[in-house]
Amino acid sequence: MTEFLSQLALFWRPGLTGALLALALPLLGLYLRLRQEYWAALAYGQVGAAGALGALALGAPSLAGGLAASLAVAGVKHRLEKRLPAGLFPLFFILGWSASLLLTANLPGVERLGAALFEGQLYFAGLEMLCGAALVLVVGIFFLRRAGKMILLACLNPAHFHAQRLPTWPVRAGFDLLVAASLALAVMSLGVMGAFALVFIPPWLVFAFAPNWRTALVAAPALAFVAYALAFALALVYDQPFGPVLALVLGVSASILPIADVLHAGGRAESGQ
Repeated sequence: MTEFLSQLALFWRPGLTGALLALALPLLGLYLRLRQEYWAALAYGQVGAAGALGALALGAPSLAGGLAASLAVAGVKHRLEKRLPAGLFPLFFILGWSASLLLTANLPGVERLGAALFEGQLYFAGLEMLCGAALVLVVGIFFLRRAGKMILLACLNPAHFHAQRLPTWPVRAGFDLLVAASLALAVMSLGVMGAFALVFIPPWLVFAFAPNWRTALVAAPALAFVAYALAFALALVYDQPFGPVLALVLGVSASILPIADVLHAGGRAESGQ
């Protein structure tokens, strides 16, 4: 226990960085799931990883390269989504994945970053990454408080905007840019699959049992934070790469849903008797 507390004191900055992302990413994931665009998280993350590797190969900051690549995809999306509505994000993911592996295999000096982007390098998160994670959470909450209702309405009743002749593209574009930037930054510390797991699994579980949208907005970050705290402790104690541990803990947490269904079904059977 003493050793764990000493490690925690040493890694408080990475721990806080991941905690902020664990609160922010599920909020974005809820809206992505509502829009049936949860593939976007994987696509933006993988393209961001490719951009980071490409920037490092060119001698530029990897974070700047990842952000630029993800934001470019978010900008191109609106021009292509009408022609490729179903397969656009899987296509971006495949392109980003192939580019990442080819850059890692053929360019000297990027192998370590390539492995870190897949495994997660949270332990090395510094002040720059901590500030970025705080900015993601603050901007995300501010944006969703201002535009969340419009995003909901655009998904549930798009005819309202056509009838009122109100444009939805500013909010949609702003949300896409926010998601792209957030995923590009999260990948640099949590890894591609770790970041995707935070965006996908908590909202997926919450959608199954939350009685309303307000409950979902609280339950998804809460579930993600608990899973993150457990994963961080396990990875730190057993000296494991953080990204896979986080994805595993979140994946195991999916067992909550069938267990809850069994208990609920048992309760109904007993009341019926």
